[in-house]
Amino acid sequence: MTREAWITILIPAIITFLLRATPFIFFSKKEVPEIILYIGKYLPFAMMGLLVVFALKGINFLSYPFGIPEAICVVTVILLHLWKRNMLISIGGGTILYMFIVQTLV
Repeated sequence: MTREAWITILIPAIITFLLRATPFIFFSKKEVPEIILYIGKYLPFAMMGLLVVFALKGINFLSYPFGIPEAICVVTVILLHLWKRNMLISIGGGTILYMFIVQTLV
């Protein structure tokens, strides 16, 4: 293996290790700072909202398929989440259904 290949592998590996070790270095105390608790509590919901806006921003309701696949999948995600209370199942199910609709029906 060439020197450039080793450098290409080592730099991302070191950066990844440092990124994963950083929380343990800075927050090795027993008490977690209040701001981290706040971020941990509210950031997942904010990210989900951001993903919904990003996913639905390009829908054109005036041309075929009029946003129908997206609407079906949004309702599916909501129903799956109400049924199973599992974010992975909800998002995965909606994504699989959307891909199926777009690839086969539209």
